[in-house]
Amino acid sequence: MKITLKGDVVKEFDSGVSAADVAKSIGMGLYKSACAAQIDGEVVDLRTPITKDCALDILTFNDEAGKKAFWHTASHMLAQAVKRLYPSAKLAIGPAIDGGFYYDFDVEKPFSAEDLTKLEAEMKKICKEAIALERVEMTPDEAREAEKDEPYKLELLEEHAGKGENLIFYKQGDFYDLCAGPHLMDTSAVKAVKLTSATGAYWRGDSKKAMLCRIYGTAFPKQSELDAHLAAVEEARSRDHNKIGRELEYFTTVDVVGQGLPILLPKGSRVIQLLQRFVEDEEQKRGYLLTKTPLMAKREFYKISGHWDHYLDGMFVLGDPNDYEKECFALRPMTCPFQYQVFLNRKRSYRDLPMRLGETSTLFRNEDSGEMHGLIRVRQFTISEGHLILRPDQLEEEFKGCLDLAKFMLETLGLEEDCTYRFSKWDPNRKDKYEGTAEQWDLAQNTMEKILNHLGVNYTVGVDEAAFYGPKLDIQIKNVYGKEDTLITIQIDMLLAQKFGMYYTDSDGEQKLPYIIHRTSLGCYERTLALLIEKYAGAMPVWLAPEQVRVIPISEAHHDYAESLVKKLEAEGIRCTSDYRSEKMGYKIREGQIDKIPYMLVVGAQEMADGTVAVRARKEERGGTMPIEKFIENIKEDIATKAR
Repeated sequence: MKITLKGDVVKEFDSGVSAADVAKSIGMGLYKSACAAQIDGEVVDLRTPITKDCALDILTFNDEAGKKAFWHTASHMLAQAVKRLYPSAKLAIGPAIDGGFYYDFDVEKPFSAEDLTKLEAEMKKICKEAIALERVEMTPDEAREAEKDEPYKLELLEEHAGKGENLIFYKQGDFYDLCAGPHLMDTSAVKAVKLTSATGAYWRGDSKKAMLCRIYGTAFPKQSELDAHLAAVEEARSRDHNKIGRELEYFTTVDVVGQGLPILLPKGSRVIQLLQRFVEDEEQKRGYLLTKTPLMAKREFYKISGHWDHYLDGMFVLGDPNDYEKECFALRPMTCPFQYQVFLNRKRSYRDLPMRLGETSTLFRNEDSGEMHGLIRVRQFTISEGHLILRPDQLEEEFKGCLDLAKFMLETLGLEEDCTYRFSKWDPNRKDKYEGTAEQWDLAQNTMEKILNHLGVNYTVGVDEAAFYGPKLDIQIKNVYGKEDTLITIQIDMLLAQKFGMYYTDSDGEQKLPYIIHRTSLGCYERTLALLIEKYAGAMPVWLAPEQVRVIPISEAHHDYAESLVKKLEAEGIRCTSDYRSEKMGYKIREGQIDKIPYMLVVGAQEMADGTVAVRARKEERGGTMPIEKFIENIKEDIATKAR
């Protein structure tokens, strides 16, 4: 049996050799650092027997999938530590997540900070014990007996027991857990552990179910790596938009208004206004037609589009959805079916296509309360939404145009370097979640794959991440804590045009259905604002800064000169304020620095006599004493070029 290793090295092994044995044959150093394996692109456990020719990669902690296996093992070590110290605790789930892991427990009282310290110490003992992890198969009946005292595990295994297949457990000394893996070979590699917090979490994210105690943690092979990670987390906290955005008064939240419904304060409102104008002006240059459509529609409208069948749980419904004797409305979660009505306003021909429709859309989605996070995930938000209605032969060129627009926006804002691309496909095993047939999905996905490959997009694949009507390219970005969200999406839709009867007359006189691209050019404005606050630690680029200049007179004798400067700057369209308070200069300048003002103009007797300003700039090369005309020239250049 031939196995192709890294660097296209081919070695022969006996059939049935495990990935761990292959790693050991290459070198004990690799074996000791191995976390998982990848066989023909599929991530597997190191214990997996190999029975045919394949390509094999040994994954270490330096690989993302290797980290996941490492952290998954750490979560099992946490669960074992909890069962040792708190035997009455009931186990729920414990996955690896970005940056670490968590485990949910049902306990009499929530874990305290002192409890976490004890559990860390117990996990270190488990590490020193170098307990081997063993993969064990059980029949459904054996599994029920093994988990008879674990109600949450019983619920999980019953979902699989009906299939009649054996269930997978991982045994770790006297502890075992229902789990498909992959896992490390033993616990000795998890040398550095930090349990970061304990919070409440509903079982399976359902507020109607039991409240559990969730312990978050992270782990590394070396203490130095853990220390570096914790330092990075502290830096992230200092840049968290939830902290900076409130301190700098970009937004606030009010309990009686509701979770996920932030109040944008004047600074935040100004930044979003600037972004919206930027997007709408750029879209107009690129041939988009502006629309404005209703915020709600009748139940019957969403039934045509499919949202009622596939998205009802995520919608805010006004009225009883099951009472068909009365009108029932719902706030819109997307704009697509509304914008289709622009196309349907009159008969269309091939000459009308492509039709590019853009809208600054306010949308409403009934997100779970546990998903809310500052401005990044909210229940009401505004989005740069657009739909391109086009002939099949125009698909690649228009898709490219959408991608070019998205990249232009990201580059201008300085966010592109932080983004990755995901080709989001359907899961053919979950047909109830999606519209259309397997043949229609194959056509849409194959078409999109060809376009992405032809355009040279470097993407990963996300199965079961597609929209219910078609595949999409998701442009992903992480917040300061490493949590990934979608910022921009470009979707190919070959299904919904037929639902709405969106026919056009082609050049041959035949009635044909168009393709549709659903896309955003910048995505959700609230999420973008959050990411910009974090990216720049609140120090917005000059063109986006809510307050671009603050004029600070040294004494009352210079107030009139300061006021004349303010008027001159405002006449040039520059956002400017002045600080006439009788505070010490050092105090006023420090306050301007805390407020992240790009430019402060200090003026006294000398500046007034010379018609100059003493410029204190975030970028030193832009500072110094100069005529006000020169300063205006400099700042207008910053604004025009959207300098960062």
